Amino acid sequence: MSDQNEPDPLDPFEEIIAAETDRDPDLAVIEAGSRTLRTQGGAPSADVPARPEDPEVDKALREVEAELATRWGETKLEPSVSRIAALMDVLGEPQRSYPSIHITGTNGKTSTARMIEALLGGFELRTGRYTSPHVQSITERISLDGAPVSAERFIETYHDIKPYIEMVDTSQEYRLSFFEVLTGMAYAAFADAPVDVAVVEVGMGGSWDATNVIDGDVAVVTPIDLDHTDRLGSTPGEIAVEKAGIVKQDATVIMAQQPVDAAQVLLKKAVEVDATVAREGLEFGVVARQVAVGGQLVTLRGLGGEYPEVYLPLHGAHQAHNAAVALAAVEAFFGVGAARAEPLDIDTVRKAFAAVTSPGRMEVVRRSPTVVLDAAHNPAGARAVSEAIGEAFDFSRLIGVVGASADKNVRELLEAFEPIFAEIVVTQNSSHRAMDADELAAIAVEVFGDERVQVEPRLPDALEAAITLAEEEGEFTGGGVLVTGSVITVGEARLLLGKG
Repeated sequence: MSDQNEPDPLDPFEEIIAAETDRDPDLAVIEAGSRTLRTQGGAPSADVPARPEDPEVDKALREVEAELATRWGETKLEPSVSRIAALMDVLGEPQRSYPSIHITGTNGKTSTARMIEALLGGFELRTGRYTSPHVQSITERISLDGAPVSAERFIETYHDIKPYIEMVDTSQEYRLSFFEVLTGMAYAAFADAPVDVAVVEVGMGGSWDATNVIDGDVAVVTPIDLDHTDRLGSTPGEIAVEKAGIVKQDATVIMAQQPVDAAQVLLKKAVEVDATVAREGLEFGVVARQVAVGGQLVTLRGLGGEYPEVYLPLHGAHQAHNAAVALAAVEAFFGVGAARAEPLDIDTVRKAFAAVTSPGRMEVVRRSPTVVLDAAHNPAGARAVSEAIGEAFDFSRLIGVVGASADKNVRELLEAFEPIFAEIVVTQNSSHRAMDADELAAIAVEVFGDERVQVEPRLPDALEAAITLAEEEGEFTGGGVLVTGSVITVGEARLLLGKG
């Protein structure tokens, strides 16, 4: 709690905004809030880089971001890999210069990618990781050796391939999209490094996703559920048809537990291309898990044997399953279970998993009251988080802060959170995709009842309101706040709460 004699920390908010006239308006709001919001945030995490300190570098990065923003956004798609294939061709096929592990699925892709990256790094391989969307900084999407590329390297990579981008733009019916350009940048950066292996997360789907110009030696399919149904299909089986597109000839498929119809589609595709399949619950899986301080202690069964007492500093059963998938993927990459029988070195595996981070995924960013961030944005993700919250925290009163995108199944998302939220503060993030706070509130009232819903359109106000509600019963009563609904909401909240 703030001292009652201190001024209201939000009083100077508008004054700070006015002083930020040379900055991006939305970012100015976020950064001003981060200096005025009453918080107890910890030190910034290296996983999520801040804006460059050098004004010239910051200016150059903003110019690149502005140029990328003129292209089709990630929600506008033309189902084809022709443009990205043309870019790879003029760049000399950089994606062919290293082996790849390709990851698709509905939920858990980024966390699984980060675990795979940590394990590969533990075995002294140089890694490149490409994931999306970013939490706070666009540079997060392209990582080398386990860390986001520097702003300088991001800018340099963009300018290196910009002439080739423009060449492809003029030869195609449509210009390369935002995601296609970033994918080209990632593949070029990995070749330039060079990396020993690339860990690549699809943007959406599989077959026509821009990342699908690689031939992944290992294809990973995390749990498939309903999301992007307007583009991918209305059942897990229909969605799996598109996601199966990353399974290439003679690859190894690491398949998380799936709905029956999705599993059938994936297995059929594997047979068609002579791929080897390892299934969670059969060839590998989670043997045991128990809650530990800051995460959990798991015993995993891999393709080469059992890996006992592995500490994973992430919360929730879903993260234990992601860990099993990641371990099997790395084993498959090294030929465990096929070319070699012995398991991976247990000490290296333990050390790698113990160092895993996944910003914005069940991430604690403040204490007294505890504030947790999670980027769950669909019903399946919300159900996993609801279960994990109950297991990892002993909240006597949990307040939700929810800002969602308009194109999501918001009602079922809220229904998944209803049992764990005492009250919900409805808000919206700065994205043009954000659902209007009043529209979201109308659905929330139907799910929670009018007396449990508060509307604060501005995210700084929503966070302040939620923290106040969590503190109402006293400092030591175990109140908490969960900020969720969108990666963008979580990223902006992370800035406001002093992380990065």
